[in-house]
Amino acid sequence: MDERVRVEVEDRTLSLSNLGKVLYPETGFTKGEVIDYYTRVAPALLPHVVDRPLTVVRWPDGVGGKSFFEKNAPSHTPDWVRTVTLPVPGSSMNRGEIRYILIEDLPTVVWAANLASLEMHVPQWRVGPRGGVKPPDRLVLDLDPGPPADVVACAAVALLLRDLLVDDGLEPVAKTSGSKGLQLYCAVQASSDAQTSAYAKRLGERLENEHAKLVVSRMAKDLRPGKVFVDWSQNNAAKTTVAPYSLRARPLPTVSTPVTWDEIEACEDASDLRFTAPEVLERVRKSGDLFSPLLGAGRPIPVTRGGD
Repeated sequence: MDERVRVEVEDRTLSLSNLGKVLYPETGFTKGEVIDYYTRVAPALLPHVVDRPLTVVRWPDGVGGKSFFEKNAPSHTPDWVRTVTLPVPGSSMNRGEIRYILIEDLPTVVWAANLASLEMHVPQWRVGPRGGVKPPDRLVLDLDPGPPADVVACAAVALLLRDLLVDDGLEPVAKTSGSKGLQLYCAVQASSDAQTSAYAKRLGERLENEHAKLVVSRMAKDLRPGKVFVDWSQNNAAKTTVAPYSLRARPLPTVSTPVTWDEIEACEDASDLRFTAPEVLERVRKSGDLFSPLLGAGRPIPVTRGGD
């Protein structure tokens, strides 16, 4: 039975459904708890997704059921939800368009969570007030471990990358992917995604040359077992990464969680950098938004690296 509850969220009235439905069977974490988590984490989440076209992964029957990516705003999207229509990223001659959702406020967060949008993904660029696409303002390095490597190996690579980024005048921050790996971000000033991708690729190649037993920067999957893949390609304008504070569709309600460099240095076991929704809410209560450095003015992308 589809039980609905009408709630007031700021100045909007929303109809929430199936709040008792279990979306994470292993722990019994319900849809109501998903909505509650996103409601409570919204003050930290919103600054990192505002003005960024949203892609969600919806799991209407929970993480054990079928899922689907959704870029286009559903036909039942309320008229108060901000949307922007843009060409399909990467399409030739701008063929096709997508009507994206933009999460700008708490009512939109709650509305999206009510659709069982467990995962929220955004690009490294924003749109302006009239929907114009801006150059990228974030650099990302996605560290993906090839088994038997795990997040402990990712932590070692993250520390190597941190030193290179700091040497280049950037201020890196880190978060867990909420799944297997880590992601490093920097607020940047860049002219294009080609510039951020080229710089990220140079970093990955340098680490692979210097630490060949630990790091790989090439795409071929047969090169990855036992190493950490530094995925520089996530800077492509057509790609998205999971937003900070987004849930992940794993057996546990884990979250893509901002972490400190002290936590990365101390990581000795994969469980050291695994955080669930209740734990993340407590972290935010105690420490605030550890990703807040990304909200400041970006620093220029280095054009070349010394010694290259």
